[in-house]
Amino acid sequence: MSYSTLKFEKNNETATILFARPEIHNAFDETLIAEMTDVIDVLTADSNCRVVIITGQGKSFCAGADLNWMRAVLKKGYEENLKEANELAELFHKIYCLRVPLIGKINGAAIGGGVGFVALCDIAYAASTAIFSFSEVKIGVVPACISPYVIKKIGEGKARELFITGERMNAQRALEVGLINKVVEDDRLNEAVDALAESILSSGPEAVAVAKKMVGEVPSMSPEQFKPHTAEIIARLRMSDEAQEGMDAFLNKRKPSWVKD
Repeated sequence: MSYSTLKFEKNNETATILFARPEIHNAFDETLIAEMTDVIDVLTADSNCRVVIITGQGKSFCAGADLNWMRAVLKKGYEENLKEANELAELFHKIYCLRVPLIGKINGAAIGGGVGFVALCDIAYAASTAIFSFSEVKIGVVPACISPYVIKKIGEGKARELFITGERMNAQRALEVGLINKVVEDDRLNEAVDALAESILSSGPEAVAVAKKMVGEVPSMSPEQFKPHTAEIIARLRMSDEAQEGMDAFLNKRKPSWVKD
C-alpha cells in the first residue's frame, strides 16, 4: 500500500509501520492521522497478522505535531479543532484496541504526541540515545488525547510529574518511569526487536491476543466480575484447538504447529 507520510509492509506474520517524514522528524498532521487510521483498520481486518512493529525513519521516532499543522490550527475555530482532536483520539483508541501485540522500536526522539504512540505499544524498546518529553505545557497546551494511555502505562503519580514539568528524559529515565521496557544500544536495536518479535511468534496466537485483552480489562473489574471472567477465559482456552495442540506439542517434545521452521 502507498502512503505519503508512512511506510507499511508485511513480512509473513509480522507487519511494520514506519513514520516516513524524516525531514521534519516524523511529526504528524491530519494526513498522517488519516493514513495511520487506514493502516490500523487494515491490520485489524488481517487475521494472518500476529505482530506489529512501529518505528521511525531517520534519526527520530516521532516529534509530535507538525509545526505547519499547528500554525494552521491557530486559524481554525473550535468546531474544526474539535473534529481533528476527535480523529486523533479515535486513532489512539483503535491502536490501543489492536488485537495483536504492538512493539515499539523507538529509534530516536519521541516528543509530545509522539510519546503517545510509545505509550500505546505493548512492549517498547528504545535506542540508548532516544529522548522523550511531554512538552505540550511548554507551548500552553496539554497531552490530552494521549493521557488515558500514558496514565495506564506509567501511573497517575509519574504522569502528574511529567505532564506538569515537561521534563526532557533520556532513555534510562523513560525506562525508570515505565514508559519503555528496555534500553538497547543504537546499533543493536533492530536485532533486539526482531528477537522479541520471534519470541512472540513462538507463542499461541489466540493466547497472546487474549492475554493482551485481559490485561486491559481486568484492572477495572471488581472481584465479583474478575473471578468468573478469568475462570471462563482459562476454561474456554483449555478446550480450544490451540491449547490442545500446544499442550500435546509440549508433552511430546515437539514444536507446536504455529511455530514456523
